[in-house]
Amino acid sequence: MTGKPRRLRLLLLAGTVLVSACSIAATAWLSVQSTTQTLQAEQGRKQAGLARVYDAVLGYGAVHPDWSGITPLIEDLSRQTGLHVQLTTAERTLISGTAGAEDLQATNQPAAVVDPLNVDLDLRPDTPQDRIDPRAVGPFLLTTEEQRVSRTQAEVDVACARGGGVAAEIRTSPSGRSYAWPYADRCRSLTLNQPTEQSALQQINKHVRDCQISNRTPYSPAYIGADGALEMLPFPDSTPLNDKCLANARRAVLASHVAPAAFLFVGQPAGQRTVVGLPAAGITQIVLAASLVLVLAIAVSFLLAGRVLRPLTVLTAAARRMRAGDLSARAEVRSRWEVAEVAAAFNDMSAHLAHAETLRKNMVNDLSHELRTPLGTMRGWLVAAQEGVADLDADLLELLLQETLVLQQLVEDLQELAAADAGALNLRPEPVDAAELLAGIAAAHQVVLDVPAGQELRLTADPVRLRQVVRNLVVNAVQHTPADGQVAVGGRVEGDEVVLTVSDTGNGIAAEDLPHVFDRFWRADRSRARVTGGRGLGLAIAKHYVLAHKGNISAASEVGVGTTFTIRLPREET
Repeated sequence: MTGKPRRLRLLLLAGTVLVSACSIAATAWLSVQSTTQTLQAEQGRKQAGLARVYDAVLGYGAVHPDWSGITPLIEDLSRQTGLHVQLTTAERTLISGTAGAEDLQATNQPAAVVDPLNVDLDLRPDTPQDRIDPRAVGPFLLTTEEQRVSRTQAEVDVACARGGGVAAEIRTSPSGRSYAWPYADRCRSLTLNQPTEQSALQQINKHVRDCQISNRTPYSPAYIGADGALEMLPFPDSTPLNDKCLANARRAVLASHVAPAAFLFVGQPAGQRTVVGLPAAGITQIVLAASLVLVLAIAVSFLLAGRVLRPLTVLTAAARRMRAGDLSARAEVRSRWEVAEVAAAFNDMSAHLAHAETLRKNMVNDLSHELRTPLGTMRGWLVAAQEGVADLDADLLELLLQETLVLQQLVEDLQELAAADAGALNLRPEPVDAAELLAGIAAAHQVVLDVPAGQELRLTADPVRLRQVVRNLVVNAVQHTPADGQVAVGGRVEGDEVVLTVSDTGNGIAAEDLPHVFDRFWRADRSRARVTGGRGLGLAIAKHYVLAHKGNISAASEVGVGTTFTIRLPREET
């Protein structure tokens, strides 16, 4: 028996060694990653250089109608970034390039497409949603005099805002317009648009109007905001279309003022190489660290083995006690790791088995008690008849037949409960008026009917089983109600449910007994004769039939006052 813990200890040790070996391999792998990291850093520098080149070339294209003067800028960018740069038309005709960049087009894949009217958001993510470079102002570019006037107006606005306690400053838009930021509405200049802006705005609104007419949306002209940006008044249900019209109008007006789309090629100079290596001192440190990790892992494994084995030993001992028949066996484990969950599951299983065994013993005792009386009666009369003490006449045969019927009913009840446990109750649902069913039962047993006049309690149920349930409750109530008492059956509709009740003014059920009324073979007074106490199965069967109809049954009682059973059934189809 001691071999298993030793094997587990060896298993833990082997696992620790394996983890340590993996750690060593990981350390070596991490050292190799220095090469990858260096290459990634180089790639990052290249990407940053590409973004810088792209932004500068894009800015040039946004303020020039062609690329004719781009060469000095490209040469300067190449010197600053250390990259070869080449710019071509969409047909791959060379526009400009630096020395040594002749082979860049051989990749057949440009690094970017430079188009001021359709900006690459990956390289310039701060571009507005319409993807038009803000530096492309075209006809909105103010003259020197207009810029001076705009500056003067902005200074007045700033002074006004600061006078109101706002820390404003002067900002300038790409078109040359100066404005106060942040601004106060009461301080904004009345004359905002300069003549150049008004002329350009007319061109924009002509295209906007044509677009809105084609989209069949109300005309809503664009206007220039305080910061010089073009905006449109929000219009219900038309804002996305209007924004699209404005973007298309800007592209149409700016097309002749910006350079055409071009291919940008960027590459690393062929002579540049990244040398990556691992020094001897680094190798020594890796070996040393790996050795320390291995020694530490082995020591920790021995320390942990005891904590692992102790609760498992307790759990094993409890399992062996249970196997020997001790259903009270429990595993007292104080650990808080995974084995505690196993122990808790074991204890729960042990408690469940003990409870199930108690129920089994009680059921066997109850069943033997129920069988003893009719079998004893039958055996006594048969022996008496055999010995000539009693005559086997019609009365005796009737008595024996009645006892046989008791046994048969008990067997049938047990079969129904077994079918219910297996989920095999056979129902034949059909439309039923529970009011008629209650009226029939009330008349047959001479009890009070409590159903509102003209009330129809329509539902879908098995009428035979439903009648059996209510009849069992009524018979129970009649048996436990004095002659001067009252038993009533009632019904009503509550929302989506039909509620059936059976109430009496009998002895009532004690509060401690009430939770057990639907248990099999349960009787509040076990000393009662079987004639008055029944077999203790009727309510259990009734509960299963109600549950099979997707309903529920409950009991409320007060000693000396009476008992009420309530059945709730859905009105929809079962």
